[in-house]
Amino acid sequence: LFFADDFTYYWYHRSAHRCRLFWMEHVNHHSSEHYNLSTALRQSTLGPAYTFVFYLPLAFVGFHPLAIAVQFGISLIYQYWIHTEAIDRMPAWFEAVMNTPSHHRVHHGSNRRYLDRNHGSILIVWDRLFGTFEPEEEPVVYGLTRNIETFNPVRIATHEWRDMARDVAGARTWGDRFGFLVRGPGWAYTRRAQLAG
Repeated sequence: LFFADDFTYYWYHRSAHRCRLFWMEHVNHHSSEHYNLSTALRQSTLGPAYTFVFYLPLAFVGFHPLAIAVQFGISLIYQYWIHTEAIDRMPAWFEAVMNTPSHHRVHHGSNRRYLDRNHGSILIVWDRLFGTFEPEEEPVVYGLTRNIETFNPVRIATHEWRDMARDVAGARTWGDRFGFLVRGPGWAYTRRAQLAG
């Protein structure tokens, strides 16, 4: 269950960065321009409404739903401590296998080379296997590629919903409307600029 849950989390988390419908719920976790333990507490408001779909296969192959929920909780507890700049690097053997503060700082970076990297939960091996691993080699710039400049919790939690609704309403083709919903946020922001230009 540990490995199955960790594998599932990797794909859920990667999807949250690659599909705007999921990103609109995950973006508040990345909106902080500071990186500390409180960043870990910036969680999605409606994420549980769709996250469970990623975990259904675990139940279908025979894991008890309560066991899945407990392992999911263990995963979240593990991820809490990696939201820090207070720990530089762990021993090399640990960094090779486990998600660490260094790996997760990369994940929260808005630097171009760090975008959509290091999606792992407890293990970093899935990122290494599926080509999304990036080591921390340059100072991390935290926040979004376009920061929202507010501490208003309602705006933080809903700004991407508003932007997505505006993009869909302003799109000229069904392909763009669909794209603004399911393609990645990078595509959406680029396409919005193209349509405005």
